Amino acid sequence: MDIPRCEHPNPQWQRDNWKNLNGQWEFDFDFGVSARERKLYAGGALSKTITVPFCPESVLSGIGYTDFIPSVCYRRTFELTEQETSGRVVLHFGAVDFHSYIYVNGVFAGEHIGGYASFAIDITAQVKVGENVLFVIAEDDVRSGEQPAGKQSTKHDSYACYYTRTTGIWQTVWLELTPKAYVKSCKYYPDITRGVLTVMGEVVGKGELTLSATYEGKPVGKTTLAASGFFTATLALDELHLWEIGNGRLYDLDITFGEDTVHSYFGMREVALDGLKFKLNGKTVFLRTVLDQGFYPDGIYTARDDETLRRDITLSQTFGFHGARLHQKVFEKRFLYHCDRAGYIVWGEHANWGIDEKNAVAEGNFLCEWMEIVERDFNSPALIGWCPFNETWHYYEKREKVRLLEMTYRATKLYDPTRPCIDVSGNYHIDGKEIHDVHDYEQNVEKFAECYAHIGEGIVNDQIRRAERDVQPYRNEPIYMSEYGGIRWAPETDNGWGYGNAPKTLEEFVERYCKLTDILITNPYIMGLCYTQLYDVEQEKNGLYCYDRSPKFDEATVATMRAAMEKKAAIEE
Repeated sequence: MDIPRCEHPNPQWQRDNWKNLNGQWEFDFDFGVSARERKLYAGGALSKTITVPFCPESVLSGIGYTDFIPSVCYRRTFELTEQETSGRVVLHFGAVDFHSYIYVNGVFAGEHIGGYASFAIDITAQVKVGENVLFVIAEDDVRSGEQPAGKQSTKHDSYACYYTRTTGIWQTVWLELTPKAYVKSCKYYPDITRGVLTVMGEVVGKGELTLSATYEGKPVGKTTLAASGFFTATLALDELHLWEIGNGRLYDLDITFGEDTVHSYFGMREVALDGLKFKLNGKTVFLRTVLDQGFYPDGIYTARDDETLRRDITLSQTFGFHGARLHQKVFEKRFLYHCDRAGYIVWGEHANWGIDEKNAVAEGNFLCEWMEIVERDFNSPALIGWCPFNETWHYYEKREKVRLLEMTYRATKLYDPTRPCIDVSGNYHIDGKEIHDVHDYEQNVEKFAECYAHIGEGIVNDQIRRAERDVQPYRNEPIYMSEYGGIRWAPETDNGWGYGNAPKTLEEFVERYCKLTDILITNPYIMGLCYTQLYDVEQEKNGLYCYDRSPKFDEATVATMRAAMEKKAAIEE
């Protein structure tokens, strides 16, 4: 049987010696959350089968159970040779929602808290030559207030902008076989002025480290140094090819340490805020982005195949968008790879909805996982900024400052000073933010225009929606309209959810779309926009495509909407 999602899950950190563990696993529900107490990991088959990496709620998993699932169990075997056990055996999970416990041959190997971050466990001490048994327990409660749930519904059914839940394994599981001395991690710092890549990383062991860069197969840089523990290396490039929007010019990079070689890549680009402007490689760019929620009819959180991931980028570009806000979900690394290749910019976000910002356990769960996310995606050139939170209503409504927002923002800026960070998308903001991010679903074009017509007169607190004077004052930061539009368009049905009053005709829809967009593009104080949204999700019918990605509009209509989106922006003058 073919292995589903057989491609390597992280092309930016790939070794030749790896094994994909996707496919048929034994499976069972653990409704009593008692699997650990019953020691199911100690032996015996489970009663069902599931197709990994698809969650049990999905059709592709072969289960399709969509009620609440508090805990699940997985079991499978894998074979290792004597040579494969001579070094390190590392077990990787792309993502498991939410609290996972890992057992190998009946022995506890490790655990992970967080449903979105990738993680790895060294299982060298637990494995043996021949057959090995892997057992995974995943506990999940989106109603606890202690775990990020994003857009997963906390009711039995999906409703409004909340959708079908995801439980357990929902990204690729794989084994990585390495020597005992190996490269542990690397962070890339491109310097386009000097044509240099600085690599900061860590090795385990002591020896000679070599970095070799090529561009389209041609060697363009190499450096060798003695390394032990943490290291800093500078790689001068013979040729400078800038990573730009629509042109994802990538360098291939081999990192060799003794017998260990990691295949990677990087892009030479710099992002910055300059006054009211966003700049890429020193040039002003008006951000033309779309909201992408990363849901799929058959796989829920997980795309059926690699082409499905890539196609969403192409669909977005068809409407004139050059990037996306990855909304209330951490997308898999493979999607970022396609963004890197396409020159398609994205904002990285966490799934903060579902947590109680003043619950100490929730705070720890959120911040620890967020740092794992920033670590995983740091090297992606397509990722031009971070956004840990979306619409933190309690920050204002209870008239109390929730310092988790400030703490996360400051930790993000300390960890990654190379990118801007939106403290909260929409509201409510902290003092000291670097971007004033706004959501506005006003459907009346005249009212929408009036709200943003007087920014330059210094009365923004009265004009920008939800910018209350005593909560989130505007202090001349760049303005990003990260949610607008959301125009419901599903003329074939009276059912479905969307923002405001739905247009009665296609002509009315197109006129509203173009006028709302033009108001933002022609405003010299706004640095970018993000339209809601790329495709419908379940009952939410405000996408530019249907949920199955079939088109809603003919080519002529798309061309009109694309022209409105690609109009030169006032801030680009």
